[in-house]
Amino acid sequence: MALALSACGGDSDSDGEGGGSGGGALTIGTTDKITTIDPAGSYDNGSFAVMNQVYPFLMNTPYGSPDVEPDIAESAEFTSPTEYTVTLKDGLTFANGNELTASDVKFSFDRMVAINDENGPASLLYNLESVDAPDDTTVVFNLKSENDQVFPQILSSPAGPIVDEDVFAADALTPDQEIVDGNAFAGPYAITNYDQNNLVSYEAFDGYQGLLGAPETDTVNVAYYTDASNLKLDVQEGNIDVAWRSLSATDIEDLRGNDQVQVLDGPGGEIRYITFNFDTQPYGATTAEADPAKALAVRQAVADLIDREELADQVYKGTYTPLYSYVPEGLTGAIEPLMEQYGDGSGGADADKAAQRLQAAGVETPVELNLQFSNDHYGPSSGDEYALIKNQLESTGLFTVNLQTTEWVQYSKDRTTDVYPAYQLGWFPDYSDADNYLTPFFLTENFLSNHYSDQEVNDLILQQATTADPAERQALIEEIQTKVAEDLSTVPYLQGAQVAVVGTDVSGAEDTLDASFKFRYGALSKG
Repeated sequence: MALALSACGGDSDSDGEGGGSGGGALTIGTTDKITTIDPAGSYDNGSFAVMNQVYPFLMNTPYGSPDVEPDIAESAEFTSPTEYTVTLKDGLTFANGNELTASDVKFSFDRMVAINDENGPASLLYNLESVDAPDDTTVVFNLKSENDQVFPQILSSPAGPIVDEDVFAADALTPDQEIVDGNAFAGPYAITNYDQNNLVSYEAFDGYQGLLGAPETDTVNVAYYTDASNLKLDVQEGNIDVAWRSLSATDIEDLRGNDQVQVLDGPGGEIRYITFNFDTQPYGATTAEADPAKALAVRQAVADLIDREELADQVYKGTYTPLYSYVPEGLTGAIEPLMEQYGDGSGGADADKAAQRLQAAGVETPVELNLQFSNDHYGPSSGDEYALIKNQLESTGLFTVNLQTTEWVQYSKDRTTDVYPAYQLGWFPDYSDADNYLTPFFLTENFLSNHYSDQEVNDLILQQATTADPAERQALIEEIQTKVAEDLSTVPYLQGAQVAVVGTDVSGAEDTLDASFKFRYGALSKG
């Protein structure tokens, strides 16, 4: 890895790259994985981490704030209840020299909706009717419902990167290498070397005119690790400058006592949850023993038996905390319906209640449950996490759990094609609003693709998104959580913090460990 980083660490001033206000180079290590850097084809943290560095957005979050402001836009506002008008800054270009105009913006959103990739974020654009580009700097978003309170935030989300219409295909995903070869970037950085999930090198792009300003460091290399223990070893020995996602809780605890590094914490919006496929779970709609009442009882029994405190303490040493809500603690509208409705009513597990539910529904025990988790996407502790969940379910005699694991690149494809009856997912918020924990999961056309559909929930989600009165909107958000807790499309159980480990000569990480939940490399500097 050292030889590769040395080879990719040179400066470049050609083709619109280089020339940032900072200097030098730094190296970041991560165990995250990239699915694709085409915004239409990925909706995961590892891919979005790349997109945040290289694509411009119409709206973005400044350092230290969860609130969105214009990024490459000069202004953005509602010009009618169903028209959101954005005016671009003059003279925008991509790193390849192509002009960035309203036509590229319209193209970016049109292709996102047209492709509608099963692993992409198109579901976030549920309220978008059409996009007009009346001139080179004006974009009009025509919305289906009036007074959309979250649309400005969605423009800063994974659905919002602006891409070059001369490089990207209009109706299909564009291969990563074509994007890199086309130098189709206009964010703070451009990619100069791309070896997917091994090494990605970035150079500051001096044509970026957005909210975040010029990067503090011109050259950034990101090394991808398959083993978190090697990531820990390299950051503590100074072979890399920053370790960002994901070290084990034990490693983080150990590094806090190491004076060769700094361990920095930020507000966390990450959640962990089990997703049920309503077709293929036990007694699901396409199984030989299909029975909605029995299927619900199985989901309820799982919710009764998970001991969140034990998971947080034993596996994550307090770096995660128990979660009894669909909206994490700290966001407006968060309540705890899972504590009230399941387990012992105080946050603990209750085997007797689970047994009674299953018996009342006529479910024979033990229930055989195939449960899948990713061994490389949610950190090195996922194996311990799901071994403990398996133990919690099986120790009662009510379940037999067949635990299986798959690497993320394949996992992300399998989960949307009904391969997994129940499976692990995590969520890293796209924007700091309760809506982002509801809309992608529980609309009829949702990111999970788990065949959950409830028309009342669907309508309530659409209603809260267009309710201007804060108190009324909060009440709707609370009602939605109560209703989805009754259906249990997912069972959330942990909420995590952001943790970065950096060398003692690295600064700026604390600036980007903010409530935007986006780790921006441009804030980092060294020396």
